[in-house]
Amino acid sequence: MLATKSAILVVDIQNSLATDPQTKIPNATRVCEAGTRILEVARRIRDIRVQKQGQPSESIIIFIQHHESPDEGPLVLGTEPWGLVFTPRKELDGTEEFVVDKSVRNAFSNPALERILRQHGAEELVVFGIQSECCVEATCHGAIDAGFAITLLSGAHSTYPTLDAKPEEIEAQVEARVRERGATVITWEEAVREWEKRGQVLGPYQ
Repeated sequence: MLATKSAILVVDIQNSLATDPQTKIPNATRVCEAGTRILEVARRIRDIRVQKQGQPSESIIIFIQHHESPDEGPLVLGTEPWGLVFTPRKELDGTEEFVVDKSVRNAFSNPALERILRQHGAEELVVFGIQSECCVEATCHGAIDAGFAITLLSGAHSTYPTLDAKPEEIEAQVEARVRERGATVITWEEAVREWEKRGQVLGPYQ
């Protein structure tokens, strides 16, 4: 099955990181608003293509979900903090929209991720989520190592501040590092405009 050429990876947008007032990243609202719009446009493009034009879908969506032990953090399997903010549409769950779990930063540590991508012929991946310098960056590098083309959506990923850097500075550092490895970095707004203009998820971006 080779109709699909792209995939959107939604990395660890989970309740503890994105919605809990006590633990969420400072830019959680911005990331969630971006994610809502990204998924809305991608799903609409898919529905127009499949339902109105009678053509196969050209992209899939994969939601990455981190889990850890209670002594490591709050993302304990089956708990409210572990829950996903965005989830697959029920009618497409397991066919065009998927959940892939992991327990380390790089989502490609779970062989199911690459298996799904290969089965659907995905060659280019769009990545966004939480946290920039942790699971988002590690997954980008894992994808590049596996031979996929990567687009990281600027403005749709973020993290916690450190003693040395604000979240926005860390975001920029991550974008520079993945760009050095050949990834495309584009704002999520620019990407969505291109998708809408061409009726297709992914580049080439102008």
